[in-house]
Amino acid sequence: MSGGQAVDEGRFKDVMARFATGVTIVTALDGGAPVGFTCQSFVSLSIDPPFVSLAPAKTSTSWPRIARAGAFCVNVLAEGQEDLCRRFATSGADKFTGVPWTPAPESGSPVLPGSLAWVDCALELVHDAGDHEIVVGRVLGLGTGGGRPLLFYDRGFARLAPGQDR
Repeated sequence: MSGGQAVDEGRFKDVMARFATGVTIVTALDGGAPVGFTCQSFVSLSIDPPFVSLAPAKTSTSWPRIARAGAFCVNVLAEGQEDLCRRFATSGADKFTGVPWTPAPESGSPVLPGSLAWVDCALELVHDAGDHEIVVGRVLGLGTGGGRPLLFYDRGFARLAPGQDR
């Protein structure tokens, strides 16, 4: 395929929608105030040293505040947290109103109760990537909760079939 060949945006979205992902909420403290956004572009990047990566949209109003904080926590959502996912996917409102949280041990970033797992990170690197940025976080601490994952597939939420979890 030549480098000049264009890819149809709609077709690209259709194909990428066939990739199931987990769903996360990335949180931080900006001047003492909690901030966060829903992110499904999250991956373990390296074990030694421990790095994770996420890809916030450049249009995000929350990401610049998190970047300014220099640290963040990735909360991996559990099956019953669909409403929380939708809440943090909106722009503009105070997403933390009525949402309990505890500070991550190292960064103080919000850890959301009921999450399947959390990964506390220091911001290591930000790289331009089209309409998104690629963010690398150095893992400072982590933990797990219980339950099953909230999944996103073909533009909607999906569930593991009964008996499919470990």
